Amino acid sequence: MRKTPNSTPNIKVAESYHVPVLLDETLDALNIKPDGIYVDCTFGGGGHSKAIVERLSSKGRLIAVDQDADAIRNIPEGEERMLFVHGNFRYLRHYLAYIGVEKVDGILADLGVSSHHFDDPDRGFSFRFDAPLDMRMNAQQKQTAADLLLSETEEELAFIFRNYGELNQPYRIAKTIKQAIEKGLPLRTVNDLISILSPSLFRENDKKNLAKLFQALRIELNDEMGALKDLLRYSRELLADDGRIAIITYHSLEDRPVKNFFRYGNMEGTREVDMYGNVLSPMRPSFKKAVLPSAEEIDRNPRSRSAKLRVGMPNIEE
Repeated sequence: MRKTPNSTPNIKVAESYHVPVLLDETLDALNIKPDGIYVDCTFGGGGHSKAIVERLSSKGRLIAVDQDADAIRNIPEGEERMLFVHGNFRYLRHYLAYIGVEKVDGILADLGVSSHHFDDPDRGFSFRFDAPLDMRMNAQQKQTAADLLLSETEEELAFIFRNYGELNQPYRIAKTIKQAIEKGLPLRTVNDLISILSPSLFRENDKKNLAKLFQALRIELNDEMGALKDLLRYSRELLADDGRIAIITYHSLEDRPVKNFFRYGNMEGTREVDMYGNVLSPMRPSFKKAVLPSAEEIDRNPRSRSAKLRVGMPNIEE
């Protein structure tokens, strides 16, 4: 963790890296105070962070967190209101304790994978390019997606495909992969994996199922669900009493625990009430329903079409 040095190149946030989704809606939902302290847990291309900083005074602060070292290139040169942390947002409370921050006024997490990751052939996030089966958000992590396929059992792979990809025939897919490994077939690149599964399981250019498969591997490899649940679990203790946490999700696996936590204070959706029927929860949702992108935004940025913004606030009556 370090403050961005003045020698950092002043690189404009490129739209090809990551177009900020639901930007105006998110800024309004966070209710930004000029002198407040805010955290962008998924800095990426810096689109959301840049907009937040523009609303801050010289006393305001933005803590930008990202586990991808590439993101540091998008820190503006000489921006004293911004502090960059290279790490996973699941450890946010430790980062804040280290820099002496007890409470923050707002937390943002955009859980979408940056366009930069999908469009960079070398990262292995997309089935559009033949590349090493990597998919690591943090390049310092040792295990790659290829290593995951080799090390997990058939039952473990089936669980991943069923729960994180919602794929049909998860056991058959897992069995096909493990049998290919036993036969000594190569499994180090994107095309290696596609060749193993085609044509018996995946038809040629079966983009929908390939996207689900790659999503499942990425979520498991980077423990995305575990990180999200850790962030939610500790969000109340990090927020000021009038603070807000805004989370943008892209599929039901992410959206469900966020919705449940904001409504009931737990990820399972268990409703606990007091003797008067009031829900016992440290948080409450700011809006009854998720905020969705407009038709105009979807037209400008098709990758926003599945986005949902949910905002939570501390339940100070709890």
